[in-house]
Amino acid sequence: MLNIEELKFDENGLIPSIVVDAVTKRVLTLAYMNKESLAITMEKGLTCFFSRSRQELWLKGETSGNYQHVVSITADCDKDALIVMVEKDGPACHTGTDSCFTAPVYESEELHEFSYEGLMGLIEGRKIEKKEGSYTTYLFEKGLDKILKKVGEESTEVIIAAKADDKKETVYEIADLAYHVMVLMIEMGISLEDIHRELASRHVIDHKVKQEKMTK
Repeated sequence: MLNIEELKFDENGLIPSIVVDAVTKRVLTLAYMNKESLAITMEKGLTCFFSRSRQELWLKGETSGNYQHVVSITADCDKDALIVMVEKDGPACHTGTDSCFTAPVYESEELHEFSYEGLMGLIEGRKIEKKEGSYTTYLFEKGLDKILKKVGEESTEVIIAAKADDKKETVYEIADLAYHVMVLMIEMGISLEDIHRELASRHVIDHKVKQEKMTK
């Protein structure tokens, strides 16, 4: 582990800190820390920055309630920039948006960014604003029983493909299953963060169980 003294702060005593959502991996904001704010961040487990405009420390969420709980802090190879992974209580941007980075500058016509969050948003959109001819909208219109039936069918397809030791087909069927599970999640009001928290809690439990076995 590095200590604060090993980091390279600029001529103003600041180091750029890129804040990333630990759940979605989305970049939330770029802010600056000095040694004092970084020490506070590490002590409290909450992001604390140095405002260049106000020339003072500010604890994110102190007035808005949108605290950022620090998961980890990692320096780059030159030790002059930080990645701060957080779990947030609310929007990261003062404008009320989830991230400060919302204004597109360039987008490739050939390459397309994919994320589970983006797919969930698309699926949810088909539920809110029904689109004629959309299979996703069709599933929502048919309701929970139809969605559950499709989840069951796709689960079976995964088993059949895997039993045949067909990797390509298994990947294809897992993708189908994942999509239908996401439709089910939207139907039941379950978010990716809900699943993330559940899996994270199981990881901690599993880690404890392993430790207990090792000490016996």
